[in-house]
Amino acid sequence: MRTLLIVLWMLLGGIASASAQFSVGIGMPGVSIGINLPVYPQLVRVPGYPVYYAPQMNSNYFFYDGLYWVYQGDNWYASSWYNGPWGLVGPEAVPLYVLRVPVRYYRQPPVYFRGWRSDAPPRWDEHWGNSWSQNHSGWNNWNHSSVPAPAPLPTYQRQYSGNRYPQAAQQQALQSQNYRYQPQEAVVQQHYQSQRTQNPQSPPPPAPQARKSAPQERVAPQQDQHPTGRPTSTTQAAPPAQQKAAPPVRQQAAPPPQRAEPQPKGGGNGQKPVTPQSQDNAQRGNDKAQQGQDKGSQGKGSAQDAKQGQGKGQDKGEQQGGDHNK
Repeated sequence: MRTLLIVLWMLLGGIASASAQFSVGIGMPGVSIGINLPVYPQLVRVPGYPVYYAPQMNSNYFFYDGLYWVYQGDNWYASSWYNGPWGLVGPEAVPLYVLRVPVRYYRQPPVYFRGWRSDAPPRWDEHWGNSWSQNHSGWNNWNHSSVPAPAPLPTYQRQYSGNRYPQAAQQQALQSQNYRYQPQEAVVQQHYQSQRTQNPQSPPPPAPQARKSAPQERVAPQQDQHPTGRPTSTTQAAPPAQQKAAPPVRQQAAPPPQRAEPQPKGGGNGQKPVTPQSQDNAQRGNDKAQQGQDKGSQGKGSAQDAKQGQGKGQDKGEQQGGDHNK
């Protein structure tokens, strides 16, 4: 029984060692670690370290050298965006400044952290074994007075939350437009380069389009009026070779005035048709009447005097006729 347990222990140790040796660098993003942040987290700098941590999260959540780092389930994960997707990072590739953060800043420390000093970093050399400690000899001996400046936080990601959180194919384009920081760690530089290779021409999500203003109508150039009424352009056209003179317009003679028709006497409703002969007869009657009026006016100068003389003559005739009868 004891021999069987020893064999199983050696097999499991060999598998763990092979896994640690294989997981070098940051794996391809796409791992789900159960972290789902609705908004950008609050990040506070760890005093004396170029690292930020999230005090309000129930997770071991950090930011360093342009990447977010999470320690969960005995594994490290990294992402260039605050809500993933996450890539698995092997123990050999985790930056030392992240491993040096004291235990007290782990908001969800694992069980094996118990009994370790809260103001000291976790005992990674004991946890990961001799192979790791030999490759990282003196990892916790460093000059506290020469700490590099922390990387600026990518706060532009605050505007991308909830349904607006971009897909992995769009994150690289947004980061290249809004975050100009150049990482210092070799493992982070390799991660940035791999993202550019995977998504060389990833377009950013479309921004909301503003309303287009109505196109302004172009005002046509003012045209001069030709004497004939046709519009001509402002530029003077070349004169034609030969122009024929327009013939003069003949004016039509006005028709002769028509003679006025005499009004018929009597109140009959029927009217006779007007003919040229009837017009001549009417004109002759009018001329005779005019001559009679002229003769009457010559006797005493007026039509009234003519009537008075006619009345006197009629009375005289009646008197003579009465005497003749007697």
